[in-house]
Amino acid sequence: MEITLTHYLIICPMVFLAGFIDAIAGGGGLISLPSYIMTGLPAQIAIGTNKLSSGMGTALATYRYNKSGYINWKRAIPCILVSLIGSAIGANLNLLVDDRAFKIFMLFIIPLSAFYMLKSRPLEGKREAYPEGKTLLGCIAISLLIGVYDGFYGPGTGTFLMLALTGISHIGLNDAAGITKAVNLTTNITALTVYLLNGSVILPLGLTAGAFSIAGNYIGTKFFSKKGADFVKPVVITVLVIFFVKLIKELFF
Repeated sequence: MEITLTHYLIICPMVFLAGFIDAIAGGGGLISLPSYIMTGLPAQIAIGTNKLSSGMGTALATYRYNKSGYINWKRAIPCILVSLIGSAIGANLNLLVDDRAFKIFMLFIIPLSAFYMLKSRPLEGKREAYPEGKTLLGCIAISLLIGVYDGFYGPGTGTFLMLALTGISHIGLNDAAGITKAVNLTTNITALTVYLLNGSVILPLGLTAGAFSIAGNYIGTKFFSKKGADFVKPVVITVLVIFFVKLIKELFF
């Protein structure tokens, strides 16, 4: 399909905002992916191109988190390996679903995402630590499942990972943030490779939006704190409502 200036004017600012939010609290994909689809791009191309732009921003955020010492590589490397497998499975599953069926799938996912955002609370403080073996096993299982989800769809991956790693595996907030960025970057790159091989990425649009994602992530990492949730919720909910209304219009009217 033809890409016009309108696509860039809508997508790039939204991807910047998504990068900013993603660096603070995760969940930037809940803004960036709808912005692609709202411009009329087919769902699979929207997801593939979004993987390119969001992956560029995530790469910068991962670098900065590693530089700050947040990534525990002893735990992160096994999580990265299994998330790679999960993401490849999810992306290939997505390519089997036609555009209309995927949009119907999103009719259920969007209200659930909005409900989750409304009910979620700031991450708690430290929980009682598990033995290292149990902690690592939990991190690996979580990374595999979230990897499949990220390859298939993606939005909310960072937030889901943070909540699962702190709530289920009982690791600290900074450690969870570091692993989340490393895993999220891995799933982005893996899924992007699958979409590229199947011609589901618009490179000029993705690279341009990626520059905006990098800028958003760069600024967002400077504001990394639990207080970011107060800003994130109303913005994400507003975008989801707009996207949900447009989706209903496209599918049924």
